[in-house]
Amino acid sequence: MTPSARVQAAIDLLDAILNAARGQGASADTLARNFFRERRYMGSGDRRAVRDLAYRAVRRFGEIPASGRAAMAGLAREDAVLAAQFDGSQYGPALLGDNEPMASGGVIPSWIEALLPALFDADEKTALLDRAALDLRYDPSRTDRAALAAVWPDIEFSDVLSRAARLPNGTAIEDTPLWQQGAIDVQDWGSQAIVQACLGDHDPALVIDLCAGAGGKTLALSAMLPEARIIASDTSRDRLAAMEPRRRRAGADRIETLLLNPKREWDSLAAFEGQADIVLVDAPCSGSGTWRRNPETRWRLTPERLERLVGEQARLVEIAMRLVRPGGALVYAVCSLLPDEGPRQIARALCNQPGWHISLKDMNIGRLIGADGGLCDAPQGAGDAAGRLLTPHHDGTDGFFFTRACRS
Repeated sequence: MTPSARVQAAIDLLDAILNAARGQGASADTLARNFFRERRYMGSGDRRAVRDLAYRAVRRFGEIPASGRAAMAGLAREDAVLAAQFDGSQYGPALLGDNEPMASGGVIPSWIEALLPALFDADEKTALLDRAALDLRYDPSRTDRAALAAVWPDIEFSDVLSRAARLPNGTAIEDTPLWQQGAIDVQDWGSQAIVQACLGDHDPALVIDLCAGAGGKTLALSAMLPEARIIASDTSRDRLAAMEPRRRRAGADRIETLLLNPKREWDSLAAFEGQADIVLVDAPCSGSGTWRRNPETRWRLTPERLERLVGEQARLVEIAMRLVRPGGALVYAVCSLLPDEGPRQIARALCNQPGWHISLKDMNIGRLIGADGGLCDAPQGAGDAAGRLLTPHHDGTDGFFFTRACRS
């Protein structure tokens, strides 16, 4: 394909992504796979170039562009080489007009930017759309740092998380024996920090992962707590089913899956009332902390959708609190950077609940955040901190808020 033909193909792919974003349709990654499957004439170099061009536009503009051409024209305004490829050739895009609609603005939608905590300076905002590394969780009973470094000399290890490793984005792992034998799994370091927050002074007997999804945190909990009974619950049969291949690779466990009826979750959970040592609520959220992996999701978020998510989070936290036994803990987490979904959410939940308190003991990653979403100078475990915030710029992880609330 000519460079101009690649630009036009990227415009076509962008149009599909934009249409799906407006209609809450398929993800950009799914659309890209289908797009290239239908165009088998494209070589691997063409596919890579088209995908990179399309995702460059997705990452560049926070406000949803009017069209794929407007998005690419916005990039062309900043890139003379790209602008020259609007050459009107047979398979390329038409020449740029004097009054050509062009996408503009920053990388974050203005209404979302207004909700971000004050700590988000220009570097923090830019990092939200950087490319993520490939983070791994390894099983010390099956491998160790020396063995991993022998396979990947450029591997990095966390100084804080006991089983966390990091490789450059795009590193092939699924054909290695380490992957196939369940010695490693893909998991962002932020997710591993949340799992570590579930661990206390004593091994729990019963752990409930209330929003288990595809089971990343469930499986990590199982690996760290092999004697615990772990309930992986979710309202989606498909999400729970997606855990099964990972379970088979990981080996024997004590995980029990529990399919919940949406809006009637308590019908299936009532038998566990007041019995759980740990309840993890990795709540559905805006996903603003994962834009570097799924940048088009910021085009899907609306104020109305955010309001619904905040309401759903509050409902799930209320359910979770009923499940925790005296002396147990609720670990609340969202892959969001917005205070309404994070610190304010947990502060609202606990304000009228005597016998609960925030405990950040041994949680030594990220920054302490107060209930207003601002930085908190209180020492770990002190009263004014609502939880911890992880960000791509400060911590090199996805964006997460997480906290641990203990029941007396």
